[in-house]
Amino acid sequence: MKEILVLGAGYAGLKAVRTLQKEAGDVHITLVDRNPYHYEATELHEVAAGSQPSRKISFPIQEVIDSQRVTFIQDQVLTIDCETQSVQLQTSGLLSYDYLVIALGFTSETFGIKGAMENALQMVDIETAEAIHQHILHQMAAYRETKDENHLRLLICGAGFTGIELAGAFVDERKRYADLAGVSPDKIEIICVEAATSILPMFDDDLRAYALQLIDKLGIRLMTGCMIKEITPGHVLYATAETGEELQAIAASTIIWTTGVSGSPVMAESGFDQRRGRVVVTNDLRSPDHDNVYIVGDVSAFMDPTTSRPYPTTAQIATQMGKHVAKNLQHQLKGEPLEEFVYQSQGTVASIGNTHALGLAFDKKVKGYPASVIKKAIMNKSLLDMGGLKELVAHGRFDLYH
Repeated sequence: MKEILVLGAGYAGLKAVRTLQKEAGDVHITLVDRNPYHYEATELHEVAAGSQPSRKISFPIQEVIDSQRVTFIQDQVLTIDCETQSVQLQTSGLLSYDYLVIALGFTSETFGIKGAMENALQMVDIETAEAIHQHILHQMAAYRETKDENHLRLLICGAGFTGIELAGAFVDERKRYADLAGVSPDKIEIICVEAATSILPMFDDDLRAYALQLIDKLGIRLMTGCMIKEITPGHVLYATAETGEELQAIAASTIIWTTGVSGSPVMAESGFDQRRGRVVVTNDLRSPDHDNVYIVGDVSAFMDPTTSRPYPTTAQIATQMGKHVAKNLQHQLKGEPLEEFVYQSQGTVASIGNTHALGLAFDKKVKGYPASVIKKAIMNKSLLDMGGLKELVAHGRFDLYH
């Protein structure tokens, strides 16, 4: 019996397992993840804001795997040795494999900016998202005691996809924060500090203009062209084209880092040829050095033939990768030729609050409330892909009029 070892139960890893467990064959699958649950990483901003509880965006892994064919191990991956075909786990020791799927996910990327890791809150998983929400609640309570307006300022480092969605979620909760602090909602400041001079580069000028108008209408302060140089306790230091090397500072008791992610550090620690934790894979999603090792999701750099640059790491491409890997493993087990992976983008939609969104869906531009409905439909499709009908019914987003 062949052993397939899958590291990571995110979008790519869990999709690979759920597809493989339905196929006939003399194989056993072992799935390893540090958490006992899968979570919708695209919805972490709602947990951070307190718009949704963590249970709404997660479900137990054991509920969606076939225990007759799949063994789940909750553990931390330390290193991978492709030469000996083994993986070292923190608690369970050494695992061996015939075929390996690496889908270890992402970590926060600080780009070497001093103090970013120590003095800003990260949002990379359920625990860090929940910690942000608790931190905000504490700041609102602190304001009642101190009347220090820095407690009312929510400062987001980065106005990329994640930063903008987080700011929108904060807008939805602004009144609740204000009630906790005993102030009017307009006293809750929501700020995005961004190095680039424009936002959302994946969209055209029309969609970007719509996003900027909406951001302004919702009372989000957008500081573009501000390059963050350092974060000290309670302060973000930044430079602009006008000030050059002279740094300016903005104070806030809540500072959240959303400027970027990199692949798992396990990739570098295991000796893979990687950049920012991502390995450039072959056209069939394998490691260029090992025919029995697939690398997918956030630790994979799959090249876009039109730009010669890696595709952005998204839930959509990760899910498609997981499904494709399962198909290729079936081919490999049968001694058949492997198929090249072709990414089929179905569009990108960014939410700015619960009932506002914008983006592209099947090459059509969508804005406003209809876009927010599409955004929730995308999450529901992901739940169906990852967990099946049971998880969709239990965790689906059907609050279309809220």
